[in-house]
Amino acid sequence: MSPFLIAPSILSANFACLGNEVDKVIAAGADLVHFDVMDNHYVPNLTVGPLVCQSLVKHGVSKPIDVHLMVEPVDQMIEDFAAAGANRISFHPEATRHLDRSLQLIIDSGCEAGVVLNPATPLHCLDYIINKLDFILMMSVNPGFGGQQFIPQTLEKIRKVKQRVRDSGKPIRIQIDGGVKVDNIRSIAEAGADTFVAGSAIFNQPDYKLVIDQMRAELNKVNMA
Repeated sequence: MSPFLIAPSILSANFACLGNEVDKVIAAGADLVHFDVMDNHYVPNLTVGPLVCQSLVKHGVSKPIDVHLMVEPVDQMIEDFAAAGANRISFHPEATRHLDRSLQLIIDSGCEAGVVLNPATPLHCLDYIINKLDFILMMSVNPGFGGQQFIPQTLEKIRKVKQRVRDSGKPIRIQIDGGVKVDNIRSIAEAGADTFVAGSAIFNQPDYKLVIDQMRAELNKVNMA
């Protein structure tokens, strides 16, 4: 696996020219295209659905589409986004009655499977499903809005999840979403994260490549010992 992946979130992109925005951020060095899907039910906001994903696939997106479902219930949306061309799908354990079954839906669709841990979600939800995971998405803000500040206590939680991943023996990625910026990405990586979602930190800047290059420069300083 590549040591670090950067996943710009289109939540902060200019939707009037979304295809061009995605092209620009991929040209700037993005590894994944992150979709924040909100339903105004599980979270207090409403964003994009499967048709937007399908449109970008038809547009010719050259990087994997990483779908983060902040919806309740999740099973139908898993199937719809998989059919629309998503490559990775994650959801919140609180949003399904049957965590194992929902994960299996993702696996059966051929997508990489992930669960999402909110800042206050306990880690015991990983106990019996970690063998089914390709990645764990950890929220470092409370979900529902872009542009929030990173919650510092997340760093210790990342360390604990990293130890669980080591104990599992599986190559499970640890993804972080919320308040990721150039000035904190190194400390987040040193805590154990390897995949970084960034929305406003990239799309609110005039030069996407400059920001992504600065992030990679910080990641190159990470002590992996």
